Amino acid sequence: MGGEEHATPIAFAPDKIAVLQGQADFLGCLAQHAGLRAFFTVAPAPGQIKPTGPRDIRPVIAAKHDDAVPDEQDQFRPAKRLHVRTLLSAPRRVYLVIACSDTQHMPALCRDCLTEFDAGARCPACRSPRVVAHPELCDLSIAHMDCDAFYASVEKRDNPDLADKPVIIGGGRRGVVSTACYVARIKGVRSAMPMFKALQLCPDAVIVKPRMDAYVEASRSIRKLMEELTPSIEPLSLDEAFIDLTGTARLHGHPPAVMLARLVKRMRDELNLSGSIGLSHNKFLAKIASDLDKPRGFSVIGRAETQTFLRPKSVRMIWGVGTATQDALDRSGIRTFDDLLRWDLDDLTHRFGSMGHRLWHLARGQDQRRVSAHSPMKSISNETTFHEDTNDPDLLDGHLWRMCEKVSDRAKAKGLAGRVVTLKLKKSNFSLLTKRLSLTDPTQIADRIYRTARRLFDQVGDQGPYRLLGVGISDLGTAEGADVSGDLLDPNGIKRAQAERATDAIREKFGPDAILKGRALR
Repeated sequence: MGGEEHATPIAFAPDKIAVLQGQADFLGCLAQHAGLRAFFTVAPAPGQIKPTGPRDIRPVIAAKHDDAVPDEQDQFRPAKRLHVRTLLSAPRRVYLVIACSDTQHMPALCRDCLTEFDAGARCPACRSPRVVAHPELCDLSIAHMDCDAFYASVEKRDNPDLADKPVIIGGGRRGVVSTACYVARIKGVRSAMPMFKALQLCPDAVIVKPRMDAYVEASRSIRKLMEELTPSIEPLSLDEAFIDLTGTARLHGHPPAVMLARLVKRMRDELNLSGSIGLSHNKFLAKIASDLDKPRGFSVIGRAETQTFLRPKSVRMIWGVGTATQDALDRSGIRTFDDLLRWDLDDLTHRFGSMGHRLWHLARGQDQRRVSAHSPMKSISNETTFHEDTNDPDLLDGHLWRMCEKVSDRAKAKGLAGRVVTLKLKKSNFSLLTKRLSLTDPTQIADRIYRTARRLFDQVGDQGPYRLLGVGISDLGTAEGADVSGDLLDPNGIKRAQAERATDAIREKFGPDAILKGRALR
């Protein structure tokens, strides 16, 4: 392209650039930056522009729209505004690269009135600055919706007196923070922080005990709004979910980005709750995106920018990588995604096992997991934080039994049974002790869960006092065939299981307090 030796310039798309003298990189960057679909080479009409040098790259607007003369008539048509870049010049002829403004320039969306338009600082319809623009905005369909400080937002909605106050959801000075509103977060309060530390940072905070029934009801209302968009919803908790809107544009008459903006707008208008959207081409990146601009954010990570976006970021951004793995990565000199990219797949797998295989793909922005509307439950657990550190054996035993009953009740209600019993203890210095035991067959019986957890507790020995106690079952499966084989070392186990099921029937008919074990009163 360019110069006298090229008698007939050609049209080309940004992903198939074949030009001379090192211009391909420039055109590629220009295409990605401008969000253009194609470039066209044309010769200007005589006298339309002054001859320019190859370094003088500047915008040119045609004085007359019809004066832009194409070299190939079928590859260019006049537009109201021509975005022109001078690339190469010759003594008697100048060639231009022209992008027509009637192609997709930079899709933008107003998050307040849902107007779609070309990129601009404000919405042309309502003048709102809440605009999201991205070259791939209309092409991406995997999203993550995360409610903003969900529990605290529900409390503020239901109690307007809390609107401008720092609110912490949790239990007493001995517990931990479940969540905190953004007023409290400004002071440094974070989820899972010990309550005493949160109150040191924000002494004027209002402590509200969790109201799970209210949160579940609000979550169901949000879920109903999601289900109007697609059945492909994968909830992660009460306040967040993956959403797959692939193939829904024809159904709704709008691309997924518009429907997601409409979802959070309806949440705000109808439920008085807010959420943040992350939109990308897979679950890993969508979840990262949802956390980039909280609260009330809408962030996009496109395919073209995935590598550029990830390279400088910390590997601690990877969702699901625990503290132990993060420490191991740090010891291996892996602190950023750029560090991960330097490792071969075999080396990562040898060093970190199956997690290394996953990390290799995530470092390249690859995540093949599908949004699953029916992801199986992985575990059932219950835990409590004591008001004061305790080493009292009777008190600990009473709590252990009650938690085992709650885990059992949930398993029975869902028709599940677990093969692995886990005991969790947190000491006064916040160090965590976890012990697990695999059973010969799955169980949902409270007595069996308790006896297994009690055996694990006895193995720990006297390492208290403790501030937290928890128990759970995992490796879940259907309850069919559970608790039928018995234990040769516990010949009375089957009789106790039968008695427990009889007790369940009485409690279901006359109430949960109709029959209690003595240890439940400790």
